[in-house]
Amino acid sequence: MRILIVEDDAVLANGLMVGLRLNGFTAEPVGTLADARAALDTSDFAAIVLDLMLPDGSGLDLLTGLRSKGVQTPVLLLTARDQTRDRVDGLDAGADDYLGKPFDLDELSARLRAILRRGEGRAAPVIHWNGLVLDPAAQSGALHGNAIRFSRREFAVLHALIERPSHILSKSQIEERLYGWQEDVESNAVEVHIHHLRAKLGRDFIETVRGLGYRLAPEDCPAACR
Repeated sequence: MRILIVEDDAVLANGLMVGLRLNGFTAEPVGTLADARAALDTSDFAAIVLDLMLPDGSGLDLLTGLRSKGVQTPVLLLTARDQTRDRVDGLDAGADDYLGKPFDLDELSARLRAILRRGEGRAAPVIHWNGLVLDPAAQSGALHGNAIRFSRREFAVLHALIERPSHILSKSQIEERLYGWQEDVESNAVEVHIHHLRAKLGRDFIETVRGLGYRLAPEDCPAACR
């Protein structure tokens, strides 16, 4: 999942980018409100990690602006301003969660997974589809009870597809989930990951919709047999 980090401390922002990527996210850091607005105008993000104290204003200005436009992207406030009144103001302004500095990276990742689950309309920490059980927290999966090892990017592709299994994802949409702005993308990278996933899950588990992209095959197993 692609996450926008709005944080003006370059060292912290870089640490967040690296740490979140190790937890299965593709994280893009920016340091100002202006850069954040430009990023949101040109790219889609699953969630935003937002500092309040930025060089060109308050993160609350960005948050209230997004909510006034009807933008529902989950926002987690991450700030040193951690008094009760600050938390109340942030949550009432439309934030989905609030975490004070200093913080634990594992907790931040868990909170992001929680708000993303709610956005997807599910409460369970694992996702089921056609005998596959996917655990985003552990970055692991099992098919019909048999554990399967995935590379980080194989897991990211599968996670993207299973979030909306009947929805077709284009090659470019999958690439956006896998690679950051500064990363080079080989022309056949998505095809390679899909090939590896089919080798592990079965050739018919992922469908190719010619000219459009990829989606998971329709679910044919009732809930009782999963």
